[in-house]
Amino acid sequence: MTEILPGTWFIHPGWFAAVAIVLWATNALPEYLTALLFFAALTIFRSAPASVVFAGFESAAFWLVLSGFVLGAAIKKVGLADRIANSLSAFLTQSWPSMVLGVVCLTYALAFVMPSNMGRITLLMPIIMALADRTGLGEGTRGRIALALAVGLGTYELSASILPANVPNLVMTGAAERAYGLHFGYLPYFILHAPILGIVKGALITGFLVWMFPAQPKRVESAASQEKMSPAEWRLSIILLVTLALWITDSLHGIQPAWVGLVAACICLLPKVGFLTGEEFAVGVNVRTCIYLAGILGLAAVVAWSGLGDLIGNAIIPLLPLDPASPAKSFASMVGLASLLNFVVTANGLPAVFTPLAKSLADHSGFQLVTVLMSQVLAYATPFLPYQAAPIVVAAGIARVPMRYAVLTCAAVAMISYAVLAPIDFFWFRALGWIN
Repeated sequence: MTEILPGTWFIHPGWFAAVAIVLWATNALPEYLTALLFFAALTIFRSAPASVVFAGFESAAFWLVLSGFVLGAAIKKVGLADRIANSLSAFLTQSWPSMVLGVVCLTYALAFVMPSNMGRITLLMPIIMALADRTGLGEGTRGRIALALAVGLGTYELSASILPANVPNLVMTGAAERAYGLHFGYLPYFILHAPILGIVKGALITGFLVWMFPAQPKRVESAASQEKMSPAEWRLSIILLVTLALWITDSLHGIQPAWVGLVAACICLLPKVGFLTGEEFAVGVNVRTCIYLAGILGLAAVVAWSGLGDLIGNAIIPLLPLDPASPAKSFASMVGLASLLNFVVTANGLPAVFTPLAKSLADHSGFQLVTVLMSQVLAYATPFLPYQAAPIVVAAGIARVPMRYAVLTCAAVAMISYAVLAPIDFFWFRALGWIN
């Protein structure tokens, strides 16, 4: 819980967290400015230690995003993005629905072999933006916005159905192991979540983006033979392949994807060996998005340090209509609680707060403990607003998508998911025997 820090003033950090959430949700101020004001307010009023307030800058996610911007800029500069986009264009440009569906399927397929959301966005976004350029979807067009959001939502939301492919999944499994000694198998987890949160939700995201952002991309026929790869393309390809191999095998060598990405970014910036100058680094790195991400991660750290998430959860549980005789009502209540906590602690922090509450929820609802734990996946895989899921923020930042479009898309997909997918998810849980 919160320990009041010495100083002339003290205001509970929960108030500043609430203001930051409202400002991010309404986009009343630029997202990076809200983050800076959040940092300033907490430090001036001594509401939390500096190590907690600025925890976002120490996190692996921050450095992976920064590295991702560098790698993305290098991929674009040497022409590798255009080359790969040229190879994919004939398959993805048959029609606008097939183009969006193809991008969403790419994000899901890559999640099976690459564990990092940020890393997948880093690799895919320059390629998909180059594809948009080839098909006449220029900067600021609705079609380009849709493709960028397909990368962001597809990468983050669908990966929740694959156990090792999503940070909240890893937080949940780690918390469940520490608190209850439970271990989750890859295949049972996949069978439970992939049909609804992977396949059906992928179709939902595709359908919404096609409808909301209509476009008429220029059809590209099978590419003629391309020029030979330049020495710079070969060097960067080798760097990317080694980086990808180290990302995929991180469980074997123990080096976090963020530090692998940081080394790759440094190589890209080295004189003579690398590809980017100092000026190109300044242009390629979206500092606004980096500050925004640090603010989101700092918010989650402050809420966890202050105990606000536990306070909210324990206060709400007695009010929930949990009843062993009404499993549908109990399931909806638990998903609703997790969704509410997601507004406060964001997706990465949600499992750390919800998992310790699972035993009490199981006792009141009559569900198995493991069923309660699995119910939160739908909530953290379905953010109402971009700030709740950092990868979506990063995807929008890389593609320079106006935040209002990201907010609109997240909110709409979330409302449809809770109205349509949540009931289907309940019946799927029951059909598999997770709910009696």
